[in-house]
Amino acid sequence: MSKRTIVPIGPYHALQEEPEFFKLHVEGETVVHLDIELGYNHRGIEKLSESKDFEETVFLVERICGICSTSHPIACVQAVEDAGDICVPERALFIRSTVGELERIHSHLLWLGLAGHFLGFNTLWMWAWRFREDVLNILELVTGNRNHYGMMKPGGVRRDINDTDIPVIIKLLEGLKDPIAMFRDAVIEDPLVHARTRGIGVLTREKAIAYGALGPTARASGYDIDVRRDHPHAAYGMVDWDVITCGNGDVFDKAVVRILELFESIRIIEQCLNQLKTVTGPVDSDPRFVATGEGIGHYEAPRGEVFHYVRSDGSNRPVRHKVRAPSYMNVPTNRETVLGETIADATIILAAVDPCYCCTERMAVAVDSPGGRRLWGAQDLIRMSCEKTYELMDESGLRGPEPPPCAAAGQTRDSGR
Repeated sequence: MSKRTIVPIGPYHALQEEPEFFKLHVEGETVVHLDIELGYNHRGIEKLSESKDFEETVFLVERICGICSTSHPIACVQAVEDAGDICVPERALFIRSTVGELERIHSHLLWLGLAGHFLGFNTLWMWAWRFREDVLNILELVTGNRNHYGMMKPGGVRRDINDTDIPVIIKLLEGLKDPIAMFRDAVIEDPLVHARTRGIGVLTREKAIAYGALGPTARASGYDIDVRRDHPHAAYGMVDWDVITCGNGDVFDKAVVRILELFESIRIIEQCLNQLKTVTGPVDSDPRFVATGEGIGHYEAPRGEVFHYVRSDGSNRPVRHKVRAPSYMNVPTNRETVLGETIADATIILAAVDPCYCCTERMAVAVDSPGGRRLWGAQDLIRMSCEKTYELMDESGLRGPEPPPCAAAGQTRDSGR
């Protein structure tokens, strides 16, 4: 039997644009176990949100992820609107979907280019990123920014789309269809891509469900879920489009799902823009306050469902804000997909879920910075989170008679020093 060794990837590695730590346990060239350590990027977004008013919070959650810098804001404002029973003008709904789908195209092309780079197919990388520039130009035309678009707000959007810009946008989108078809054919027909992706890193439908996989990672395994269809929001219930699924769950199918979704995104945007020609009126209901309550908002980000929970006490800022991003669910599936594969294939398998590590931020330990003294460990933080949750449930009368299941599970404040 080959001796088992550990091949570390991260937390700082040329493969990763952000720090996370993957320990590949290998026997020879074969991966037999994987340890995943997340949480290197904790920035305290949820806690910071409690010190911002509701409009400032939207700008804050844009910074969770540059590539999902409209997905988090859409989910956030929907949670605020749900908590405060705030209506949104119809025209704003079409604009939300337009910007969201432009971001999806931008994200999928970025991933496709990186996947080509990891495979040594640098021509695909350069062409994908070349046409991604056209998408960023459209976003700049619509929002004024290539990233962090600053479009969403409770009650609508901050900017309208000018009627004179609609033909320009449609023409630019038309110019993307042939290149996307070229990418589709390159992936489907190229023997190099087949050799490195077909049958590699398979996630079965059963495992996708068991891990709670989301987005293209789940749909590539035949798990037919999509928040845009299953829980219609923005303008998705008012336009025609199809959910793309495949059945093998390998790296190849994850690529195919994303490429075919590009066509659906263009289809959605074109319908939204055509609707804007006839749907007139304001793009903002201009709410003056958020009533006491709690709300949820979710959106189908490029990587899958992003979920926000907001609780309001009637003031101008949230008293609780919880975020769950899709990578937090998708990254653990690598524990299944990388087993039995070679070290050479492990990198593209880890990248196939299109991980966003900033989105998975979770604090592991709190340290007194001046003295370096450990204040709380992971179990303490879990305990305090549970206690805070039950405190809020008591205030709202939602808590049952059972005791908090993890209130006593954590260590003491002084433990672990």
